[in-house]
Amino acid sequence: MRKVFWDNPYQTSLTTMVRSVVGNRILLEETIAFSFSGGQESDKATINDMPVLDSEISGNLIYYSLPDGHGLEAGSHVSMKIDWQRRFKLMRLHFAAELILELVTRKLGVEKIGAHIAESKARIDFYCDQNISSIFPELLEEYNTIVAADLPIIKDFSDVDNQRRYWEIKGFSKVPCGGTHVKSTAEVGYVTLKRVNIGGGKERVEIKLINPD
Repeated sequence: MRKVFWDNPYQTSLTTMVRSVVGNRILLEETIAFSFSGGQESDKATINDMPVLDSEISGNLIYYSLPDGHGLEAGSHVSMKIDWQRRFKLMRLHFAAELILELVTRKLGVEKIGAHIAESKARIDFYCDQNISSIFPELLEEYNTIVAADLPIIKDFSDVDNQRRYWEIKGFSKVPCGGTHVKSTAEVGYVTLKRVNIGGGKERVEIKLINPD
């Protein structure tokens, strides 16, 4: 299955063919709709104007669930579309979270224990025994410098056969990641940070875009 959201995360529509159908579970030849992985929420998508109700990753394939009575069969040609506004916010917040994670790890050497990227905000959880907001001014200063520099974000395969991906900013970092990413740091934009104490020696950083639209 060709994942067009890696080749071109800005593509919002696609004409492709159905490879297999089992009940309401559809497998396509190609897809532009990202499925929940690495903490990043799934895209909202339609196939022939029918809503994708759910998606599931199995190996290197993504299966999509459609409503009853979809009428599709193997060999059917279909049109897939995604909600672009949602995708763009997810891409921006995903990379904002990646940058904050890199900066926190460098400053404190703490371990990430969870992350979630939604349309309205992202969060990263750490094992951390101090109030993480104490480093927010330094974090934002470094983050804002990276965003203002409009640095290109390189995305590619580290392992084609196993479909493992990475992003890289030359001179800053190279990180394994299979999400969708914008082209440059300027596209990510500026953010606000909020500390949430989730107890048990754990700290949460919530990230919101200052200009989400």
